[in-house]
Amino acid sequence: MEKLKRSLGSFVVPLLSIILAFVIGGIIMAALGANPFDAVKYLFQGAFGSKANIGTTLTKATPLMFTSLCACFAYKCGVFNLGGEGQFLMGSIAAFVTAYFSGVTGFAGVLLALLAGTLAGGIWGMIPGLLKIGRGQNEMIISIMLNYVATLFMGVLYTSWIRDASVPQTPAVDDLVKLPRVITGMRFTWGFVIAVVVGLVLYYVLFWTSGGFKLRAGGYNMTASRFNGIHVKRCMLTSFIISGAIAGLGGGAELLGTQFRLINGFGAGYGFDGVAMALIGQLHPIAAAQVQRQRALRPRCGQDELQPVHPLGVLCAKVQPVRAGHKFGAAALPLNDLDVHLKTFLSVFCLIVQPLPGSCQCGLLLHKFLRFGILPEGAFHG
Repeated sequence: MEKLKRSLGSFVVPLLSIILAFVIGGIIMAALGANPFDAVKYLFQGAFGSKANIGTTLTKATPLMFTSLCACFAYKCGVFNLGGEGQFLMGSIAAFVTAYFSGVTGFAGVLLALLAGTLAGGIWGMIPGLLKIGRGQNEMIISIMLNYVATLFMGVLYTSWIRDASVPQTPAVDDLVKLPRVITGMRFTWGFVIAVVVGLVLYYVLFWTSGGFKLRAGGYNMTASRFNGIHVKRCMLTSFIISGAIAGLGGGAELLGTQFRLINGFGAGYGFDGVAMALIGQLHPIAAAQVQRQRALRPRCGQDELQPVHPLGVLCAKVQPVRAGHKFGAAALPLNDLDVHLKTFLSVFCLIVQPLPGSCQCGLLLHKFLRFGILPEGAFHG
């Protein structure tokens, strides 16, 4: 009976949190003079209203599934890996270099590129692991710093070393090494299927194998694990490598399935957004993978990405003026500003969803993560 109550609680709490988030968002929209019911209707229509929209939603959810699984696996093993974005980018870089220069095409070429991305992500994730177990360094700070290193290294590639003529981007990979689509007429590729399989495998490994038990035991109580013969440092390093490999695999799948080239803004925000979704999924591999599909309801927003005639853009146009002379006219919105508002709103969701009392480690992680990744500067003090 007690186990049933815990299971129901783990399901009901996130569900009520999502409902409460919609209620709060509706109140804010109503206060701005917009109709929240229309906004929710258009939001779901845009994500699931047609076969093409469903494919787009799954496409946007795929990279976030990988980065959230990366964060989930690391946390279950007792370490905080906030370098998912850097590992994602290094996996993308390795997959591109392999696909572009190896000359191998077809299924073998795709497999080789994905394996290269997985290996690169694992190596990039191993760096903070080695520094933690060898020098006692803070893995969160190291992994965040490595995100910038990976971003700048990618910039060197597409602006200098492998630049496509005068355009600051790399050439596209060959059509024969692109991930095929699962269903004709829908954008999502086999990368989504790989992400689902990875989530199921992680769940099985963590909760149904002796190796997974050792990894989780080392995270729950290092001292007790040492006395029971578990090599804690080895478990820590293994968790960093595997979590980095998951993100690297996601980077390779995103490059071969969606982007096809390295370009400015590629992979931006996927790491921290993945951590946020992992927290909403209460750091459970399967739950986090499910949350990504809801997360994909929000459009990916960036400095150069405008989504004309989007309901959220129309609603927020009352607050933020349109850039004069933009080709999309009055329906357009500088979504980089909208992105800040939505990320702030998302941080409130995280605070509601994550049951902080009695979970000091989760609370500490959430506090530090929100300071670095989501909330605007000044939202937290001290």
